[in-house]
Amino acid sequence: MKIDVLLGLQWGDEGKGKIVDVLTPKYDIIARFQGGPNAGHTIEFDNKKFVLHTIPSGIFNPDTINVIGNGVIIDPFILKKEIDRLNESDIGVSENLLVSRKAHLIIPTHRLLDAVYEEAKGKDKIGSTLKGIGPCYTDKVSRNGLRVGDIEQNNFKERYNNAKQRHIRIIEQYNSEYENIKIDGQVFADYERSWHEALKTLDSLKKINSEYYLNQQLDAGKKILAEGAQGTLLDIDFGSYPFVTSSNTTTAGVCTGLGIAPKNIGKVFGIFKAYCTRVGSGPFPTELFDNDGEILRKVGNEFGSTTGRPRRCGWLDLPALKYSIMLNGVTELMMMKADVMNQFKKIKIATGYTYNNIETSELPFDDNDGNVKPLYTEVNGWGSDISIASTYYDFPCDLKNYVKYIEDAVGVPIKLVSFGPDRKDTIIRS
Repeated sequence: MKIDVLLGLQWGDEGKGKIVDVLTPKYDIIARFQGGPNAGHTIEFDNKKFVLHTIPSGIFNPDTINVIGNGVIIDPFILKKEIDRLNESDIGVSENLLVSRKAHLIIPTHRLLDAVYEEAKGKDKIGSTLKGIGPCYTDKVSRNGLRVGDIEQNNFKERYNNAKQRHIRIIEQYNSEYENIKIDGQVFADYERSWHEALKTLDSLKKINSEYYLNQQLDAGKKILAEGAQGTLLDIDFGSYPFVTSSNTTTAGVCTGLGIAPKNIGKVFGIFKAYCTRVGSGPFPTELFDNDGEILRKVGNEFGSTTGRPRRCGWLDLPALKYSIMLNGVTELMMMKADVMNQFKKIKIATGYTYNNIETSELPFDDNDGNVKPLYTEVNGWGSDISIASTYYDFPCDLKNYVKYIEDAVGVPIKLVSFGPDRKDTIIRS
């Protein structure tokens, strides 16, 4: 068996959680392979809404095992809140949630470091979620990190305190009154106590050597779906650096984040919105600052599920989409939020750019100076409600033309069209 992959092709917030939830009944295991609580995967069904930050989006199917892989970083405080909310809705996690021993831990001072680093950047802020992601990954690559498996060791408390003091020495160079910085509404001392209490919940979960477990399950014929977080254009290597996340959000991240060999990668499902959004700073060539952008934000409810910040909105960017498809080896596309485009009689699609007055179809090395200008084509919108559709053939012709235009431009079929937040607002094309 091979492991299938589902990931985002834009700047995150594409709707990955919903599609993982829709596909979960076809899989035995859902495995998150990178990112941390900066992710926000929203799932809606039966008039209930859930936002997951660390737990894989297959958790709502009691017959599916969910694995937090070694490439994920875990904040026990946030994880406990997720588990508590699920338990309140009678969705248990104790039997079907497994955690890799090699996943790294976000400790309280990581979040303090995140806050003081971002503040020190002034007008050059990258738009961090302030969840401690960057500082945790920094400790990981500098070989100073703490991992889930370390909780089981006798010297964990000593190692925790050493890491804390190392961080505080850095923090004091930026802000000597760091004790007053609030994390999740609590001053540092109170938050640290809450964090240690939450650590008990993490310690109670089933811990595994995930690379062995997942490969053994593949050998046994189990079907596995790898779930990504954020989006390809936020990849640490191939995204709009430095306005990126701290992990590899592409298919390559499955190999390092789960311990899966490249030859064992199967289908790659690429998720994208019918338009583009972005949270935080960084290049966004098709961003709209007019009424069309406001319509996309309002109708699409474009506010971050993790931060609550309003998302920047713009037209679909085909060169960026092709770039993401190329990097990931996408075999099937899934288009989200087609219903948000109901409002428009005419829709623009970026087909190329001008960069320093030269036409190009490639993303430039650096667009932080704003010199990339999109070249648009215009297509007909459908200007009608599509929520009553029960099959793909029920969609208006102009929506089907929009789908075909994208397919022809990128050379990959769109197998699924989503037109609402609920599970049922989904049409899979045969």
